[in-house]
Amino acid sequence: MPHTARAGTAAALLGLALGCLALGPALGWGFTLLHDLVFVPDPEFSRFTFGLAGGAARVVPSDAVVTALAQVLPAELVQKLILLAIFVLGCSGAALLLPSESLGPRLVAGAFYVWNPYVAERLLIGQWALLLGYAGLPWVVRAVWSGRRVALAVLPAAVGGFAAMTVTAITALPVAVPRWKAVARVVLVLAAFSLPWLVPTALRPQGLAGDPVGVAAFAARADTPFGAVGSLLSLGGIWNAHAVPPGYESVVGAVARLLLTLAGVAAFLWGAAPYKKGLAVAAGIGLGVACVGVSEPGRVAFGRLVEVWGGFAVFRDAQQFVAPLALVAALGLGLLCESVARDRAWVGAMALVPVAVLPTMAWGALGTLGSVPYPESWTAAREIVARDRAAGDVLVLPFESYRRFPWNGGRPVLDPAQRFFAVGGRRVVSNDAVRVGDMVIRSEDPRAQEVERVLEGPSPDLAGAGFRYVIVDAGTGEERQRFGVWLRSARTLVDTGDLRLYRFDGPVGADQAADQRIY
Repeated sequence: MPHTARAGTAAALLGLALGCLALGPALGWGFTLLHDLVFVPDPEFSRFTFGLAGGAARVVPSDAVVTALAQVLPAELVQKLILLAIFVLGCSGAALLLPSESLGPRLVAGAFYVWNPYVAERLLIGQWALLLGYAGLPWVVRAVWSGRRVALAVLPAAVGGFAAMTVTAITALPVAVPRWKAVARVVLVLAAFSLPWLVPTALRPQGLAGDPVGVAAFAARADTPFGAVGSLLSLGGIWNAHAVPPGYESVVGAVARLLLTLAGVAAFLWGAAPYKKGLAVAAGIGLGVACVGVSEPGRVAFGRLVEVWGGFAVFRDAQQFVAPLALVAALGLGLLCESVARDRAWVGAMALVPVAVLPTMAWGALGTLGSVPYPESWTAAREIVARDRAAGDVLVLPFESYRRFPWNGGRPVLDPAQRFFAVGGRRVVSNDAVRVGDMVIRSEDPRAQEVERVLEGPSPDLAGAGFRYVIVDAGTGEERQRFGVWLRSARTLVDTGDLRLYRFDGPVGADQAADQRIY
């Protein structure tokens, strides 16, 4: 057997190479902004960072970790290091988890684990925090089975937050059973690392409400010719059609990816990995959760759970729970290569098969990913807001959660303004409602819900609603004209094609005093 250090080093280098190939233009200087992949320069700690700004604590503690790292490294570099770490951590973890005496099969397992439809689609939807937890899964299985360093192995998922920890729990607990001491240890570690988002959730005065509409909006969908279930078995099936690699609908490629995954699963179930039973159960549970939302009765059941407690909304985006199935398939392919191939060079070449069956994941999904600087107007507006010590919130218009900025190549992205302009402790209020086709998942932030009601009027009193600044960073010409009417009593401080910054110089509404404090 190759020395563990040698296998880990080789797999880490392979993961680094695959990460560079997958990210491509995203490694250029600047920020990669796509869907939920939102980083900003020089981020500051704020109430939003710690889940205390009103919405659900979904960015906890991932935003805090990024903000801390950005105090010592440029935020652009922090983003790229995290994205590359996903590939390095995942590839080396899967390789070391494989019970093999040869390096080649380990590299095959590692390559498939980080180069598959699950990783491609989650990367294109920008869920880097979930992928960080995914990359740590093989390390978690290894630690739980050996009973050593469980807390260290769970750390990537802990950084990822609620969804990443839920996926990790579904994977780790079946592996720990029936060793009840191991189960107790895993539960204790998971509970301790969940405190950063459990505490602010528990402290929400209004509780955590969920919108059952999201169950249908985020249910797995068919992105292959084999329907929703076949797509899930191929490790695809994400709800967002814009998060699918180019050319993914190719029948030949879809068949190849499905057969590759099924071959890996079959080989794993036939093999003799010591953790086989527990990991197989975890994969079955994850696939089952993902399939529930495919049927109408399943969506109804999920919807009722969300109505009982908003935290169950993590199961709406059910496709994310096929993560343990991806690990099973990766390990199975490694075992299969070891059993059928004696030529080590040929086995090593098999590590390129995942790339061959999903070639459009390369080079940032053929340019879908990219790197851009923020416009100078954004920086100028931020400096103005940061220098001002007067009370008042910042409102972002249009009051929609996602934007397509020309300076970002028209890529859809969660509005970065909420992070970018949260300076000096000032609260930035933006809409957290999500539109998926004709469905709208309502806002979870009481402040945002109140602003929605204020904006329904023909001439909303924004100063009276507690706002000192209003930022218009997108919108049609008609929308901008309407906003200009609303803001005719405000001073225009920045006015470019990219952004307009308005300020109300009078006192803001006294009824919003609790939200106006400058920390």
